Amino acid sequence: MSDSAEILCFRAREGDAAAARVLVELTYQRVYGHLRRLTGHDEDAADVTQKTFSKAWSSLDSFAGRSSFTTWLHGIAHHTYLDWRRQQRPTAPQSDEWWQMQAAEGASPSEDAAGRDLARQMFALVEQLDEDTRSTVHLHYYEGLSLAETAEVLGVATSTVKYRLRQALDFLRSRAAEPKAFLR
Repeated sequence: MSDSAEILCFRAREGDAAAARVLVELTYQRVYGHLRRLTGHDEDAADVTQKTFSKAWSSLDSFAGRSSFTTWLHGIAHHTYLDWRRQQRPTAPQSDEWWQMQAAEGASPSEDAAGRDLARQMFALVEQLDEDTRSTVHLHYYEGLSLAETAEVLGVATSTVKYRLRQALDFLRSRAAEPKAFLR
C-alpha cells in the first residue's frame, strides 16, 4: 500500500478528488481501529478519526515523502488523540458484557472464549502501562508499524521505542504470571 498511498497523496494534493477518496478508503479502517483501541469507544474513535483526516487534508501540502504516507497519517492520528485526551476525562475500559458481544471469527466457542479471556486480560494489562509505553505498544503491536515508523510517529529515538517495548513485555510477563493480576 505504501507506494500507492504516496502516489495517491500527491495526486490528491493536486486536487484529484478520486485519488483522495481512494486514499481514505485505503487508510480509514486502520486509523479508526487504532483510535478505537486508544479511546475505548466507537463514537469517540469516529470523532477523533474525523479530526485526524480533517487535519491531514488541511496539511496535505506538508507531506514531503520523508516517511510513508501511513506513518505520517498515524503521526497526525497520535497527536490528534493526545489533544482529544487532554480535553477528555479518561474513559473506563470496556465491560465484560461488551467483550462478550463482539463477533467471533472462526474459532470454536471454547477456543474463542479462552482467546477472548486472554485478550481481555492482556488489553487490561496494557491499559495499566504509562501513556507513552501504552502508545508505543498500540502503534507497534496493534497497528503493525515498524520500530522506525513507531519512533517517527512518537517523535522519539528507535532505541526509546525498543526500551519501552521491553518494559511493556517485562511488565506483561510479570503481571500475567501473578494470580488475580488482572483485577488490579
